[in-house]
Amino acid sequence: MKQSLDLKIGQHLTITPQLQQAIRLLQLSSVELEQEVRELLEKNPLLEEATDTGDAGDAQTADSPAEEPPDRETGADAEELDMEADADWTDSYELGSGTGKGEDDHYDLEARNSQPTSLREYLLWQLQMTPLSERDKTIAVALIDAIDDDGYLTATTDDIMAALADPDVGPEEIEAVLHQIQNFDPLGVGARHLGECLDLQLRRLDSGIAIRDVARQLTTPEYLKLLGQRDFKELKRLTRLTNEQLSQALALLKTLNPRPGSRISNTPDLYVTPEVIVKKRRGIWRAELNMDAVPKLRINRHYENLMQRGRASTQDRFLQEHLQEARWFLKSLRSRNETLLKVARVIVDRQRAFLDHGPEAMKPLVLHDIASEVSMHESTISRVTTNKHMMTPRGIFELKYFFSSHVSTADGGTCSATAIRSLIRKIIEKEPPDKPISDNKIAEVLEEQGINVARRTIAKYREALNIPPSSQRKSIT
Repeated sequence: MKQSLDLKIGQHLTITPQLQQAIRLLQLSSVELEQEVRELLEKNPLLEEATDTGDAGDAQTADSPAEEPPDRETGADAEELDMEADADWTDSYELGSGTGKGEDDHYDLEARNSQPTSLREYLLWQLQMTPLSERDKTIAVALIDAIDDDGYLTATTDDIMAALADPDVGPEEIEAVLHQIQNFDPLGVGARHLGECLDLQLRRLDSGIAIRDVARQLTTPEYLKLLGQRDFKELKRLTRLTNEQLSQALALLKTLNPRPGSRISNTPDLYVTPEVIVKKRRGIWRAELNMDAVPKLRINRHYENLMQRGRASTQDRFLQEHLQEARWFLKSLRSRNETLLKVARVIVDRQRAFLDHGPEAMKPLVLHDIASEVSMHESTISRVTTNKHMMTPRGIFELKYFFSSHVSTADGGTCSATAIRSLIRKIIEKEPPDKPISDNKIAEVLEEQGINVARRTIAKYREALNIPPSSQRKSIT
């Protein structure tokens, strides 16, 4: 084969590490971003937290970044990312402090870092406080190990006997120890089924409650099945209870916890920090960045001054690499805030009716609509709106909440799926308790309002709202 040289001209797009970092920061939530910042502060000495607002020359502001986006080259960012030119770092920054926390800030480190107590640990702790023999404690530990996170015993007596492998332990002894565990907190723990769980809780109520015994009667499997089927007519026939007695008993049962173990959760509470705050000023809805969720960072001037001595030492090369990394991170962070604010303002502008009138006035909105207005790709809009939240006078919502598909109306217009779900909820809330409205009837009511929705769509939206079907919404007549 003859060899030859060919010259070809082509173009291709390469994602640089800096661009990859900007994309990754764009999709992080405020909590994940805070963790990212903490890790970078630990390994990069050129980056530090701004101790106050005056020193935070690099920190993002709520309005200025989006209204006047910076148009500077990377090499010109050094002065912008530094502290104020007339500020003396020796007066505002103490070496080694880094975090900007004063000695007056006290944290309960033990409470902050300790793992939450699980149901098993909580029951074992109560077991240590209970005066039982060593043999009974061994049986109790086996029983506790068989209790799931909801508080129910998932093993039979035979299973416990097989696990203990002690021929001297009989079913009566296991049952006796189980009764001891069923007296532990939370009430209802150690039950083998729902009826026993509810009955255990009812037993601990004051005997002076007249309706308590009636409610205990309803915890049998037969009556619970009728309750699940909402067959109140058959239930009254079998129990010979009046409407008032049955209503009071059901009201008492609703105060009980069918999953007692969930109260002792081993999952830490998750808190939402909104990245955007929406307020109405002079009759106009405005979106602003939540400055409490924006990291306030700056370049450490002390180390930067050390590099200006012009020595080509290993230390200087180390600092130069970290300086470039810090500048790119601040630039990516600024780009993230600008993009987030720009997208949030367009969403607020499109959904003003929702802010004024509620979910029923939500307008249809898709990613393409926002992408076209801000001149960005839909994938970028998807990253910006994922795990980001907006605080409005109507509550805190994820940005994706404001996006919904459209449904055609009779007059040729469109209605958002969010608005339809809100209408379905309102229709069901106004239905007669003894005659719940079926999905077909809801579709007819919406059709009278000019919204054409199929029954299957109504059922899908109703299930999304965690609303049971009409056969399970019937109340006592």
